[in-house]
Amino acid sequence: MTSLPKSASPTPYSKKTTSMVGDVTDSNRDPSSLRSARWFAPDDLRSFGHRSRLKGMGFDDADYRDRPVIGLLNTWSDLNTCHSHFPQRVEEVKRGILQAGGFPVEVPVMSLGEMLMKPTTMLYRNLLAMETEEVLRCHPIDAAVLMGGCDKTVPALIMGAISADIPSIFLPAGPMLKGRWKDQTLGSGSDAWKYWAEKCAGNLCDSDWTGIENCIARSAGTCMTMGTASTMACIAEAMGMTLPFASSIPAVVAEHSRLAVATGRRAVEIAWEKLTPSKILNAESFQNAIITQLTIGGSTNAIVHIIAMAGRAGVKITLDDFDAWSRKIPMLGDLRPAGRFLMEDFHHAGGLSGLLNRLRDLLATETMTVSGITLDKQIGDAAVIDDNIIRTRSNPVSATGGTCVLRGNLAPDGCVIKTVAADPKLLQHRGPSIVFDDYPAMKARINDPNLDVTADSVLILRSAGPLGAPGFPEWGQLPIPEKLLRAGVRDMVRISDARMSGTSYGACVLHVSPESYLGGPLALVEDGDMIELDIANRRLTLCVSEEELAKRKSLWKAPEPAWERGYQKLFAKHITQAHEGCDFDFLVGSSPNREPSIF
Repeated sequence: MTSLPKSASPTPYSKKTTSMVGDVTDSNRDPSSLRSARWFAPDDLRSFGHRSRLKGMGFDDADYRDRPVIGLLNTWSDLNTCHSHFPQRVEEVKRGILQAGGFPVEVPVMSLGEMLMKPTTMLYRNLLAMETEEVLRCHPIDAAVLMGGCDKTVPALIMGAISADIPSIFLPAGPMLKGRWKDQTLGSGSDAWKYWAEKCAGNLCDSDWTGIENCIARSAGTCMTMGTASTMACIAEAMGMTLPFASSIPAVVAEHSRLAVATGRRAVEIAWEKLTPSKILNAESFQNAIITQLTIGGSTNAIVHIIAMAGRAGVKITLDDFDAWSRKIPMLGDLRPAGRFLMEDFHHAGGLSGLLNRLRDLLATETMTVSGITLDKQIGDAAVIDDNIIRTRSNPVSATGGTCVLRGNLAPDGCVIKTVAADPKLLQHRGPSIVFDDYPAMKARINDPNLDVTADSVLILRSAGPLGAPGFPEWGQLPIPEKLLRAGVRDMVRISDARMSGTSYGACVLHVSPESYLGGPLALVEDGDMIELDIANRRLTLCVSEEELAKRKSLWKAPEPAWERGYQKLFAKHITQAHEGCDFDFLVGSSPNREPSIF
């Protein structure tokens, strides 16, 4: 008799988790210890007002009295394509909360949908983080379910929860199902870039392009590649902020509904346990996040977000930490855009727990998780079912991590490149620069037949950083000129102070810091300057003398400030640079847990 393989992705969502922080029983669940009791328990006029207004909404004493109030911070909107299934998930989370004896309250917060927001959701990541912090602090919430998925919602929600330090658990939106066009499996983002290049090269007709458009986004959910959304979901799980296997469950399958219900149940338990982010996240948790980003071939954007999240927790992480681990961590996830497979495949192959089980000796496994157990116990004996998708350490996708950090006179404060997604021939390269002062200039010139460009050219884009763009948009995968595409060129060295989508690929040097808007060396490059990229030695060099650079610097004029009012003026005044996490300077560091006064 053939035995069935051990399950790669058990879903113990119907079981009660044994908590390492102390089981909470009916005998020691003291309602007076709940944070929400300050609003509802006293026999005074203010609390009378709170209770009477709840009753005005149709709630009775039995609905909320002596129960933890669980806030569902929901980033849904009709313009956030990744979260279109959240109305159903909200009801399922509420069901779990009610099952566990909590009182669910939905609190909508800003929805950041990368597909339809311009110039980028990164401009608003810190705004959502601030809103999350203040929403948690000012309301009678004992614990929170953070509902996000699309790129910036994940770090924003977690950053705000760290600062508020109220018990919180993250529910990832989940990736969409694999797309299919003719005989091709499609991955959102990555295949959009791929087939667009073929269309521009004249190899794809309009009818086929429309067919791909109709097939590539098959369901609700985030990009099904290992883009920024899935990278951040995996990082959230590795840091202990989700239930096990949560990061890879596809958005629209029944298992995701069960995850939502289980997350609701667990939220009630962490309210009683007072299991706050400060009891989960520490330097070792963020070490696990770095290792995860590298071994899954994750998005370069995660570097900025990990630094920012760690900063909120009072943990100092630098680009050098990523590069040091990159030299030691094998890339095991064979996932697009750096590999072959998609998130649905990854989940069925064993998910993050299966992968991390193969790196157990490198992880800090005694860190706490929101499940109430250590990461070691949460990983358990998770198995890998398919070694083609989650590689063994003896047969990695890459012997080192997927991301490298570079320095040099063009990037004194550092920059990053996803080496595993680049043409290996370009990892040691020297070529003349073609400089675009900003994105509109690039769009106007890139396909000019008279542009003096060859496959050896180095494309430079500036005014694309946190201040220059503004907002640090995903412009770093500069398009290859059409005349080169028609000649068969599919990758070139491209350098900018921008980010790029986690679904993108190519020899793209990103996050050059300091950015050109501040007069960083990128602002001084001229057409024809030789640029040298040396991945082995982690160097990015502008081959111009120091004397010439000093002369150019003396002639450089700072741009006129583009910010005149509102949030954008606040952003411009307080945003930090890419290597510092792009958080607001006044929010970095752990914050005192100041409860609002109630009069």
